[in-house]
Formats: sequence, C-alpha cells, structure tokens
Amino acid sequence: MSGYAGTVEITNPTGLHARPAVKLTKLAKSFPDAVVQVALDEAGPWIDAKSVVKVMAMKAPRGKLLHIRASGEQAAEAFAALMALVRRDFDEGHEAPGADAAT
Repeated sequence: MSGYAGTVEITNPTGLHARPAVKLTKLAKSFPDAVVQVALDEAGPWIDAKSVVKVMAMKAPRGKLLHIRASGEQAAEAFAALMALVRRDFDEGHEAPGADAAT
C-alpha cells in the first residue's frame, strides 16, 4: 500500500479550534478505507485524524504547520481532501484582504 504525507500551514485565524477540528475529523471519517493521522511535528506524536477529541486536544494555533499522512486503499483521496480543507481555512469563509465577495 502506498502512503501519502505532506505539510500545510494552518491559516485559520483561530487555529484548529472546535469547528475546524470537527470538519477535519468528519472529512477523515468519510474515507473508511484510509488510515489518516495528523501531527504538529514530523516526528510525532501522530494523532488519529478521525478522533475529534484528540484533534481538538492538539490545540494547533494559526501559523503552525500541520503534518498529514494517510495510508490504505483511499489514502490518495483522503490526503488530497484533508490538505485542501486546511488550505481553504476549513471552509469558514475567511477572505483575503481586498477579495471581492460574491453577490
């Protein structure tokens, strides 16, 4: 089985707080055939991304690098989806300065 790993910066203004943690774990759980883990350091400790309690306990602040790794049959899809979610600020609607709002 192939594994996927990468790092993404948490840019959400309040970090990986309750709502983003729930979104991340819900998305991870949508890939039952993948083992997905996250960490704040490449050396670990690695946390089960499907456990909202463990993800929230990380208390990852804005600006911190989040390491994501996935293995299993759905690893590629899970990895790509989680990286994209973090890059989109967990879909919380934060806009870059000067960005035009859709009307």
